[in-house]
Order: sequence, then structure tokens, then C-alpha cells
Amino acid sequence: MKIFEATGLLTFTISIVVFFVGAGLNHLIAPLRRWNIPEAVTGGLAAALCTLAAYEFLGLEIRFNLEARDMLLLYFFTGIGLNAKLDDLMTGGKPLLSLLSLTLVFLVLQNLIAAGSAVAFGLPEGITPLLGSASLIGGHGTAIAWAPLITARFGLANAMEIGAAAATLGLVIASLIGGPIARFLIARHNLQGPQNLAPMVGLADDNKSDDINHIGLLQTILVLNIVILIGYGLHEALTDMGMKLPLFVVCMLVAIAFTNIIPRLRPNLPWPSRTRGLALVSDLSLNVFLSMSLMSMQLWTLGGLGPALVAVLALQTLAAVAYMLFAVFPIMGKTYEAAVITAGFGGIALGATPTAIANMTAITKTFGAAPLAFIILPLVSAFFIDLANAVALGFMVR
Repeated sequence: MKIFEATGLLTFTISIVVFFVGAGLNHLIAPLRRWNIPEAVTGGLAAALCTLAAYEFLGLEIRFNLEARDMLLLYFFTGIGLNAKLDDLMTGGKPLLSLLSLTLVFLVLQNLIAAGSAVAFGLPEGITPLLGSASLIGGHGTAIAWAPLITARFGLANAMEIGAAAATLGLVIASLIGGPIARFLIARHNLQGPQNLAPMVGLADDNKSDDINHIGLLQTILVLNIVILIGYGLHEALTDMGMKLPLFVVCMLVAIAFTNIIPRLRPNLPWPSRTRGLALVSDLSLNVFLSMSLMSMQLWTLGGLGPALVAVLALQTLAAVAYMLFAVFPIMGKTYEAAVITAGFGGIALGATPTAIANMTAITKTFGAAPLAFIILPLVSAFFIDLANAVALGFMVR
């Protein structure tokens, strides 16, 4: 097997090309537009299929340098924090608790499905968390982190491969189900988002004149960089104190604090909250991040999944779709915001937080802004649920 390792600059360049390929495919294939599949998802999956073909037919494994991806993630979630106004946060109290409760219930349900399926299909002991919340709600990072413990506890030698493969397939499914489900709910209940709100992520696909200029963009990037640098320092301090939080969560919390303090102290100071410039930077960061993530998937690892494991993931997908339609949307209020949150919940349940945000962004660019959804969903999926998942996994692996 020959290996080709793309440099950081080449990886970044390819990810942009991949996005444009996805945009072209969405333009050519009407169902992709109709189902609100993000361009980065379409292009990323196409690129992943190309690397799979190279692996299978040419004996060539293509690897990508993903260092830039981590920085793009920080830009994106810091931008989310800069858009988080105190009024929205106050309004989000009850919906935040509702979404957290829904997610906790689904975490338990997901692991029960995994446990029952493992018994029914006669799968090896210790595989349950890898077919449940470790790989699906937790994603690649959680699956990889817990795999050595599962191997040591249960003797499951290929735990790492099973977890990575399940997380990969879950990410693909999560990227595809959110948009169609939300569009179905919006059409069925005749919902529409507000058209007069400033954008949170992305610019609408219209022909409006553009008020973005280089001064505004530089101001936006400067504020983002300052907040991220402070986030780095705070993250290190918290780590030294024994508090382990993802870096992007710390940066988002710092941004929330700054955006609700500085404009009040210095109202004449240019601030990027709810500006088209910040929406553009956030959209760019998310799309390139998602393109990198999906194009770098090693789909050949799915070959290690036997029919029984594929069947388990099919059951998990059906459970997630049913839960989104009959629990998440009704409990979140059957509103337009609830439909957008439902689209994002697919990312929580089967994929990752950026996938959830990409699903919501694709909907809001078509139907209108949903600021509350973009505030409460990252807090649930990137912070609270990680803590709950760690407790659940600790119980299963003890």
C-alpha cells in the first residue's frame, strides 16, 4: 500500500475545491438542493469516495494534514459566542433545559439499543459503547479515547477500528438526515423564519448588494483572534486546575462574556456581533472545516463492519429519526426554531457538533434566521452532553 500525505496548504486548498465541487453537484442535482444538503457535505462525501476508490483500485492511501481544521473550529465557535446576546441567552433558559433533557434521554436510549442489539446479534462483549454513545453521540474523539479502556477491560482487540468505523458511518448519516427532516417539518406545519434578523452564520442566497469591506472584515478577524488568544490562556489555566473542557467551548464562553460586556461599556466601539462580516467568516470556517472532515474520512475502515454491525447502526438511525420527529420537534414547541433545532439534533445524535451546525445553517440560509438554535445547541452538544456521556461510558466500562 502506497501512502500519499498532503501538506497543510495542499489540504486546505483541496478542501476549498471540494466545497466548490459540492456546490456544483447541488446545482446539478435538484434533490440535494431540495433536501438542503450542505455543499461541504456533498463535496466532502464525493471526495471521500474518490479516496476510497484510490485505496481499493490503486493501492494508494491518501492522508490529509488537518492542523488548519482545528483553527477553523475555533473561529467558528468563537463567532457563535460573539453573536450570543444576553437577551437571547435569557430567553434560551427553558429551551436549553428542554434540549438537554431530550439529549440525555436519547443518550440512554441509544445505549439501550446498542446493548439489546449486541445480545440479539451475538456480538462480542464490550462492543456496546462502541455501537452507542461512545461513537455516535461522542463521535470519533470519544470513541478513540475510550477504545484502549474497552480493549483492556473486555479484550476487544479491534475496539479502535470498530469505534472509528461506527463514528464515520454515523457522521455520514447525520450529514444527510437533518436537512430533509427539517424541510419536511417546515412544509408540513407551514413554518417560516423571521426575514429581518441579522445573520448568525452564512449569508442568504440572494442578490442583495454587499456591504462587506476589508475594514469590517479585518476588525472582525482582529476581535476573533483576541478572544481566541484569551481563550487559549483561560483553557490552560482551567486545565492546570483539573477542569477539562474542549478549547472551542472555552473560546465560545469567553466570546459570550465579551459580547455582552464590551458593547455596553464602549457603545461606539466597532463590534462584529450580528454583522454580515462575522456571518461570512463563520460560514467560511464551517464549510472548510466540514469539507476537511468529510474528505479525510477513511471509508475503507467501514469494511470492518459486518452485516450485524451495519444493522445495529440502521436501528440507531431509525431511532434517531423517530425521536427527532415525535419527541424533539413537539417538545421544543413545534415552531420554526424547533424545526431548525431538530435538524441540528441529527448531528448530536449520530455525528458531531459541526455537522449539527451545518445542518441548521443550510436550513436558515433558505428559510430565515434562528438565533436561539445556534446558541443552545452548541452548549448542549459540546459541553453538557460530553459530561453526561463520560458518566454513562464509565458505568458501561467499569
